Amino acid sequence: MELKFADRMKDFEEGIFQVLNEKQNERLAQGKKVYNLSVGTPDFKPAQHIMDAVVEAAKKPENYKYSLADLPELTQSVINRFRKRYGVELEPDEIMSVYGSQEGITHIGMTLCNPGDGVLVPNPGYPIFSIGPSLADARLIPYDLTEENGYLPDLDAMDDELLKEVKFMVVSYPLNPVCKAAPKSFYERLVPWAKDKNIVIIHDNAYSDIIYDGREGISILSIPGAKDNCVEFYSLSKSYNYTGARMSFLVGNKEIVANFKKLRSQIDYGIFYPVQHGAIAALNGPDDMIRAQCLEYQKRRDALCGGLRSIGWNIQDSEGTMFAWGSIPEKYGEDDVAFVMDLMEKSGVLCTPGSSFGTLGKGHVRFALTLPVEVIEEAVEAVKDAGVL
Repeated sequence: MELKFADRMKDFEEGIFQVLNEKQNERLAQGKKVYNLSVGTPDFKPAQHIMDAVVEAAKKPENYKYSLADLPELTQSVINRFRKRYGVELEPDEIMSVYGSQEGITHIGMTLCNPGDGVLVPNPGYPIFSIGPSLADARLIPYDLTEENGYLPDLDAMDDELLKEVKFMVVSYPLNPVCKAAPKSFYERLVPWAKDKNIVIIHDNAYSDIIYDGREGISILSIPGAKDNCVEFYSLSKSYNYTGARMSFLVGNKEIVANFKKLRSQIDYGIFYPVQHGAIAALNGPDDMIRAQCLEYQKRRDALCGGLRSIGWNIQDSEGTMFAWGSIPEKYGEDDVAFVMDLMEKSGVLCTPGSSFGTLGKGHVRFALTLPVEVIEEAVEAVKDAGVL
């Protein structure tokens, strides 16, 4: 029997993280040191009160049923969090849980797009920003993010005729992988611009609590009128180190939320109750841990970016996210994959090729700030000694 797969599978190559993991295992098997700065999984622990809430809820047999809906206490906790953190007032029908922002971004295009509808996606950008709409048979329209424009979209340069075909635009700041934040003035322009063009904005707000040097991480819903045409994914993964629990929310325009609930009711039975209870504890808990964690990420950023600059590699300071981004050494041209493999072979330092994030990522690399300061300092020395610069 000959197995035949969907044509879309031709678009999915073996993930670079899998390739890097195999190379890492080869090096470890040889007894060599590895500094894994490739995958962005937080190395910090969830706060004790969050873990305790999950454990206590998991002891109750009734919490193993299909949840079907969010607990009222969970919805209220999101309302409390947005009021306290962002100064945003939410209504219950403007909130729904999703099984992680990645799942939400994967499916939301199915509620908004007919086949062939246009979707504006960032280049470079996190891969799911493009993969999600493509699974809805939307037509991807990349918008360029360049260093010259501060890695912000050039709204004035977009073709008005082309924009008539666009259903929604994916925006995310601080942005993984380029590690740039957006000023509030950008959102103040984006929201009315999109409304004028009849475009929905989907904002991925994963890193507003991991932002450096006194910058302000905001919710797009804090912009007047944003609920008319905007929704936002808010994740507990990075702020609260709740990654494996897969706990995120879609908030904003109530019509979009209602339609997305309708779609997801066909494919999902709700978030596991103990996970919901952990989220309630997180959202209502103190922010001390979040602020302390952000300061530690900033120290790691300083150790990596400042350390690499001190040895001749001009990596600019990350403005936000748990990553750093920069151009590869000139002698490698634009071949970021070859550089990553060479760097790993000669120094044991693993990072991610920028081309994994779009055509404009070519010639760049992304580092994850997921090792302690002293280990990052060792990694910088290993790069210095490797001769790759």
